Amino acid sequence: MSDGPFDVTVRVAEVQQAEPFPEANKPELVKLHLDLGGETLQSAAQLGYHHDPADLEGRRVLCATDLGSVRIAGFRSEALTVGVPGNDGNPVLVVPDEEVPLGGELH
Repeated sequence: MSDGPFDVTVRVAEVQQAEPFPEANKPELVKLHLDLGGETLQSAAQLGYHHDPADLEGRRVLCATDLGSVRIAGFRSEALTVGVPGNDGNPVLVVPDEEVPLGGELH
């Protein structure tokens, strides 16, 4: 995505499973299991403001996959699901508007 010192790879994934994350300190966090086409990663995403977890399954999303991982309330988040602030300042998903291959990189 960039040639600078902060290279980030953003890839297309399909949400295989999404569920509420009540164990987290933030009630808007959602647990996601993401299929990148032969690779599966987990993400804890702040999507509960605008997205119902049940409506996320099967959707294609964009996620940064090379930022490392963090543990949140015992859940290993391995990807950062990409969103932008909505009118209320809370994250809204950034998604491709056409069917694109899983694992494809943003360029």
